[in-house]
Amino acid sequence: MVKPIVYSTNNCPWCVKLKDFLKQNKIDYEERNASNNPEFAKEIFAKSGGYGVPVTDIDGTIIIGFNVKKIKEALKLS
Repeated sequence: MVKPIVYSTNNCPWCVKLKDFLKQNKIDYEERNASNNPEFAKEIFAKSGGYGVPVTDIDGTIIIGFNVKKIKEALKLS
């Protein structure tokens, strides 16, 4: 299975919901916290065109926000 990249910040409640969703579904992910590394903020902008989080990169599919339907589709979850 593809390992999603989750872009987040320290004060983002939707980031927590997204990470909890992935954990509940036993999906291993890589977190890139822009609060801790300004390079990740640049990646967020390059991939999404903005600085809002969460942004999830699933094998090149960019999902902005906590969108369960799109996340499930990208991960091929039922």
